[in-house]
Amino acid sequence: MFAITHYLWHMIDFRSDTVTRPTPGMLKAMHEAPLGDDVFGEDPTINHLEQFAAGLFGMEAGIFCPSGTMTNQIAIKCHTQPGDEVICDHLSHIYQYEGGGIAFNSGASVRLLQGDRGRITATQVLGAINPDDIHKPVTTLVSLENTANRAGGSCYDFDEIRSIRKVCDQHQLKLHLDGARLFNALVAKNETCKQYGEVFDTISICLSKGLGAPVGSLLLGPASFIKKARRFRKVFGGGMRQAGMLAAAGLYALEHHVQRLQEDHHHTQLLADTLRQKDFVGEILPVETNIVIFEVKGRFTAPDLVTILKRSNILALAISPTQIRLVVHLDITPAMIETTIQTIKAL
Repeated sequence: MFAITHYLWHMIDFRSDTVTRPTPGMLKAMHEAPLGDDVFGEDPTINHLEQFAAGLFGMEAGIFCPSGTMTNQIAIKCHTQPGDEVICDHLSHIYQYEGGGIAFNSGASVRLLQGDRGRITATQVLGAINPDDIHKPVTTLVSLENTANRAGGSCYDFDEIRSIRKVCDQHQLKLHLDGARLFNALVAKNETCKQYGEVFDTISICLSKGLGAPVGSLLLGPASFIKKARRFRKVFGGGMRQAGMLAAAGLYALEHHVQRLQEDHHHTQLLADTLRQKDFVGEILPVETNIVIFEVKGRFTAPDLVTILKRSNILALAISPTQIRLVVHLDITPAMIETTIQTIKAL
């Protein structure tokens, strides 16, 4: 195990922003965190994190969970009944990468929309709402993802979110946000947490991606909703005990690692600028935050290029036979970006 860890430590790892390691300041905060039993509601650090995060968004309460998949799935479970239908984009993480959890956990079906790079519109939502017909599932929930991972970290226009909110209000639908990388969007678009807290019924935010905490996600919403969510977290096996040291990492991330996301975005643009100059690179999805997804063509396949980069101690992820994803994060230094740029230029 040490050998594997030691090997990865010397790699430039663009596979995901989930690979980050705690910073010295974060480790100190984790070491010093007061602890208690969270299932009893007695871990002071977790309680502080939940209250702090809810306050950032102007929401009533929050619940700390091991993963963003769990916070999303708990939200869907709380918002729906078996036989209901959830509206989302066809690239949504809740549909593509959560193990069929909408069907397995909630017994709900999904209405998939073909949005623009993972972003759906109010007009599309309106057209996807089922009529009051016993032959149709009951539409109860709309879920958005911001940023949209599989679409290259694209960001919603906030006016469109407001329009979707109006449609939801008119048709008594709930609106959930998978905000796994929401802080990337907030920094890129110069928006605020409070804006999002005002329009969404519930919000899931990840602490273990761009913010750099080792573990954890938060589900935010009304106090009555979060009380219900605690029951389902227990059912899903997500009740943790003395997990305050993990919550301390999340608190540190929220307090110290938000504005530095601008640096990740800048580094991502530099990588995209370099890739545009290469003959083996086809379409590059528009780069807005910390993700660049590009097409590989001609003399390489995507798996071939991943293998070649690995020989230069650069880890990338082939997300299809023709596409590679690079994700920049706080463990990627300016020197690593320069090394990667020179490596790509030499290919």
